[in-house]
Amino acid sequence: MPKETHSAIGHHYIVEASGCDPKIISDVSRVQQILVKAAEVAGAKVWAISFNTFPPSGVSGVVVISESHISTHTWPELGYGALDFYTCGEHVDAEKGLFYAVEAFGASSSHITEITRGIDEGDRDYFHSLVTWEEDFED
Repeated sequence: MPKETHSAIGHHYIVEASGCDPKIISDVSRVQQILVKAAEVAGAKVWAISFNTFPPSGVSGVVVISESHISTHTWPELGYGALDFYTCGEHVDAEKGLFYAVEAFGASSSHITEITRGIDEGDRDYFHSLVTWEEDFED
């Protein structure tokens, strides 16, 4: 009987960061620096960077990495940052990078969903699974 195989193409983390420091998440250069550093902390190679501000004071941006992307949208007036961290391959520690980013945003807590994407049981009929949890960052 053939051995059943399970493999996944990537891991996609969706993060809701609450209680973020409005001064940090409204500063487009600082947010960009944080996400580029998050990519480095995760062990990813940065390929492209694009960040902008949007009214009234939010930041939107993406860091394209060799393994996929890291993106964010922030709402300083709410102390809220939405982060997306998608990686494929086996050389990046996405969790390490996203924890760095959430803490650098000054978040007091976060809600994290990890979606394992492109799961294959050998029949090329791909599906995903998800796990969700919360992290507190206050001292």
